[in-house]
Amino acid sequence: MPQEIERKFLVNSDFKEFVTGQVSIKQSYLSTVRGRSVRVRIKGDKGYLTIKGAADDSGISRYEWEKEIPVNEAEELLKLCEPGLIDKTRYLIPAGEFTFEIDEFHGENKGLIIAEIELTSESDTFPKPDWLGEEVTGDLRYYNSMLIKNPFTGW
Repeated sequence: MPQEIERKFLVNSDFKEFVTGQVSIKQSYLSTVRGRSVRVRIKGDKGYLTIKGAADDSGISRYEWEKEIPVNEAEELLKLCEPGLIDKTRYLIPAGEFTFEIDEFHGENKGLIIAEIELTSESDTFPKPDWLGEEVTGDLRYYNSMLIKNPFTGW
């Protein structure tokens, strides 16, 4: 079963001088019931359908299945999604053998910047640059599926 092993952190200072790539992302959810979510995403010029399961007790690992779909199909599926849209710019920063994905949110989540790093094992070690802030792995408020329901600007 495919597993996503990921840790999340707030970003506490400027990181942009280290960026090696960026892409615009728009996404929403067909389902956000407890224990699973079904996400529709347009990332740059590609569409994706993703199913995620509940996180384990640590909040680091969970089931994830993702399939690339044509952008026009993703655009049509977005019309069927639950209310709300995540609009963000994703920046990429190499970190040893891994890559930080820094999401700068726009719209109703403006002001929120989260760094995520996907690992191969929960015990992996990785560099922790100065701009990396408080760890929020497992904090449900920072899940994109929750930010649609309770946007950051309303906290």
